[in-house]
Amino acid sequence: MPASHPERSLLPRPRKVSPRPGRFLLDRHTTVRSQPGTSAAADLLRTLLTPVTGLPLAPADDGQLVLALDDRLSGLGEEGYGITIGPRVLVLRARRSTGLLRAVQTIRQLLPAEALSGRSPGGPWELPCIEISDVPRHPWRGAMLDVARHFQPVSYLLRYVDLLAFHKLNTLHLHLTDDQGWRMPVDAYPRLSSVGAHRRQSMTAPPGRGAARFDGVPHSGTYTKRELRTLVTYAAARGVRVVPEIEMPGHVRAALAAYPELGNQPRRRLDVWTRWGVCDTVLGVHDQALDFCRTVLEEVMDLFPSPYIHLGGEECPTTEWENSATARARAAAEGLPDARALHGWFMGRIGAFLVERGRRPVGWAETGSELPLDFTVMTWRDPAHALAAARRGHQVVAAPHRTTYLDYAQSGDAAEPPGQPGAPVGLRAVHDNEPAPEHWEPHESARILGTQAQLWTEYVKTPERIEYLTYPRLCALADRAWSGSRSDWPGFLERLRRHTGRLDALGVRYRPLADPLNSPGTAPNRP
Repeated sequence: MPASHPERSLLPRPRKVSPRPGRFLLDRHTTVRSQPGTSAAADLLRTLLTPVTGLPLAPADDGQLVLALDDRLSGLGEEGYGITIGPRVLVLRARRSTGLLRAVQTIRQLLPAEALSGRSPGGPWELPCIEISDVPRHPWRGAMLDVARHFQPVSYLLRYVDLLAFHKLNTLHLHLTDDQGWRMPVDAYPRLSSVGAHRRQSMTAPPGRGAARFDGVPHSGTYTKRELRTLVTYAAARGVRVVPEIEMPGHVRAALAAYPELGNQPRRRLDVWTRWGVCDTVLGVHDQALDFCRTVLEEVMDLFPSPYIHLGGEECPTTEWENSATARARAAAEGLPDARALHGWFMGRIGAFLVERGRRPVGWAETGSELPLDFTVMTWRDPAHALAAARRGHQVVAAPHRTTYLDYAQSGDAAEPPGQPGAPVGLRAVHDNEPAPEHWEPHESARILGTQAQLWTEYVKTPERIEYLTYPRLCALADRAWSGSRSDWPGFLERLRRHTGRLDALGVRYRPLADPLNSPGTAPNRP
């Protein structure tokens, strides 16, 4: 593909692209005309381009680069945008400010890759004359990063957000707590950080037959509230919302190590779990445990303005409740058939607490039909569960593990880094992910918010490994989530091969592409 046609490699693929003759010169004389309401996009434009291009992009009333909002552009929705590039003027327009943020990322992709790397500061830089009109198919396009199993510094989370925004993904789902670590500070419960954020070692191989293997290396990490606020602000400036996840009532071993009285055996002393898999220690259902959850969530809501708060909810063994006289008494008092029904009761109580405060609870759905109706559900076990949840009346984020879990190996090659047990999830499988298939009824499809990728980090310790597993597979998810079925596989792969030049310029440590169109990858270079 000629270097003079970057519009043919845009990723995700825009809805409509119409090339025009000529080039627009972006140089030190280019100024920016920011119309009312567009200052956030103008700031982002300078933040992203000035340090690497060396261009000041100064404000001016007669600037050649124009940013405009027009409420009459109703067809563009919340995130759509239009771009018009002529030989003497470049106009970005949208109905809402978020659309202008998406347009800024498209301008970055239209520039030569060198303009992303800062290797040739000062320009001038040429942009193709073009008309683009673009609207995403799904309003939820995201990635979940597990920082509970292996903590990552906030400096890397900022880079992670930058790469999401570059691919027009709008949601960072941050998995902050689990059996193996608690990463969010809670003023009311300081031992969550002083105890729950530290484990003495980590498992080095999947649970299975034979003696478990451990590395003997302590693992620790927690964020400060200032760091989390910085992350939220930084992400919002790029059009990315941060959805926090605080697991309950299962996956809470780290919390119970800090506060054993919250469990079903208050006198038992636990450590932060060093194993992977599903731990059978769960929160109790007494008032103290429920008050703990509410207090924690009050502090979560203070830090994270996202309308969505994720409560986990999956993989919750009920054995401790069944064996607890206190839990059985609670079940009887609430008119439940048995202690196993306490899971739905618990999620309903805590979910209602969020709803009363204007937030939307989110939970992992095992079947698509077990969570209260006011929950937005993430279906992960089977693609059919998304349809079941939609028919039940839930809003749904489709995240089936065989097409969106990036902790699985990318191929069967023996040189792949160790990953989650299971068959590989290749690039083609991720690109084939369709949250709302065409044969669904329109009212069913309307309940699908979108999709997201997941990266669980049991075997992922470093940013280098995160990026190797994430890219280019997340490029495939971003393309389908934004472009829908218009993104055909051969066309996507052709654009991706050009797009890797941008990833190189940004320093992304992605897995090399394969040569055959239907292959998930070549023998990898280990990160």
